Amino acid sequence: MTMTTMTATTNPAILTADWRDFVALTKPRVMTLVVFTGLCGLLAAPGKIHPILAFTAILCITLGAGAAAALNQWVEADSDGLMKRTAARPLPAGRMERQSALHFGVGLSFFSVILMGLALNWFAATILAVSILFYVFVYTIWLKPRTAQNIVIGGAAGAFPPVIGWAAVTGDVSALPIALFCLIFFWTPPHFWALALYVRPDYAAAGIPMLPVVAGERETRRQIWGYTAIMAVAAFAPVLLRLTGALYGTVALAATLVFAVLAFRVFSSLELEPAKMRAERALFRYSILYLFILFGAIVVDCWIVV
Repeated sequence: MTMTTMTATTNPAILTADWRDFVALTKPRVMTLVVFTGLCGLLAAPGKIHPILAFTAILCITLGAGAAAALNQWVEADSDGLMKRTAARPLPAGRMERQSALHFGVGLSFFSVILMGLALNWFAATILAVSILFYVFVYTIWLKPRTAQNIVIGGAAGAFPPVIGWAAVTGDVSALPIALFCLIFFWTPPHFWALALYVRPDYAAAGIPMLPVVAGERETRRQIWGYTAIMAVAAFAPVLLRLTGALYGTVALAATLVFAVLAFRVFSSLELEPAKMRAERALFRYSILYLFILFGAIVVDCWIVV
């Protein structure tokens, strides 16, 4: 048997993994919203930035988010294999070695942070590094397997992009990016728990203590409604603090009312069958659109003021 044949026999993942599997490691669908909020933070920031530097900043945010997602899948390869919605990912499906995912994630992390520091500024690079480390170590490794409140604290990881985008332009952080951070932070629980309600069997099978698994559907619906109220306050904070104008305020009012109606439908629902949870699915889908709408309105409002 030749060395080539021996390698192929003992390590078939080398032959089956391709570029699409590495792209899949970055969770491109999830990354879309991350990149958009980072772009909005950059566009809303005062001052000017060269288009090439702006592109580089967004590229770094994209690569950093992809790196965190890859490392997340490296850590959770075993539990992903126990859940229907994640079993087809490259690692649990056996198309890639875990070490390849680790090297890919670590390499992207270092590259994105160093490029951000060299091309933009080291303050933005530091925040990017903190966001990656927070997602991997605090959320994925520490919180997610241990507490039902994992997504509450861990939601901070997804709230960093607009702060990074802002810092890439200004080299500092002020009230508006902090307000945007808070908006995403309080938006995350109702967004994610809506999903968790109708994929609860998956989390239960994998032994992950998501709120619907630990506390049940009724308590999860109650907390979705409670966090929606907190999120609504965060959504209006830019207006109340006079950081934005009437355009954003009007859009935020209309969009948040729709969110509240959908959240109330979830709160009042008695449906226990995951396949029939239409209210929960509707809230989850709209919550993604909601963030796109509000962050787009922030940018337009800031440009009008300027």
